[in-house]
Amino acid sequence: MITGREDDALSWDGDDDPTLVTSPREDAVRSASPAAPEDELPAGWRAVGTGSDGAASADGAGDRGPAEESPVDAAAPAEAEEPAGLGNASLVALGVLGGVYLLFAVGWLVGGLRLQGQYRVLVTDAMYQGALWLAAAAPLIWFGTVLFATRGGRAWARWAWLTAGAVLLVPWPFIMIGAVGA
Repeated sequence: MITGREDDALSWDGDDDPTLVTSPREDAVRSASPAAPEDELPAGWRAVGTGSDGAASADGAGDRGPAEESPVDAAAPAEAEEPAGLGNASLVALGVLGGVYLLFAVGWLVGGLRLQGQYRVLVTDAMYQGALWLAAAAPLIWFGTVLFATRGGRAWARWAWLTAGAVLLVPWPFIMIGAVGA
């Protein structure tokens, strides 16, 4: 019953199945190792792409020396190190800020609907409806735009823009008519 391995509880039967999806780092480690003899390609096939340098076909056509390097391989840029993903604290903070922006959108909608009948003299109903829905969508648009625009940039810029949006997009009609303004 006991196999003597200390990590039996940490593995599943079939973990070494080659059809399982792996992370890019594991793939990079596997591609850095030389191709095993059982990795030969069938006759007439040729290996292309990352890690295909050592792959050989059954007829030997896959073995290329440095002199036989194709222009595509020569023009390929060196693979850059993959950027680290967001940490747990950043993901939780993004979730909290996303919830705040969602509450801001609801606040603009509720505050705007409560003010709808009071200021009919200033703008027509169609203009008021358009402005109301634009104001309700503004926090969501800001949040999505900041995430899209700063996806490859520095983290401090993302947090600065999200904080600026949280300050600028406070739903003033909801606050002034609600408990604070009463």
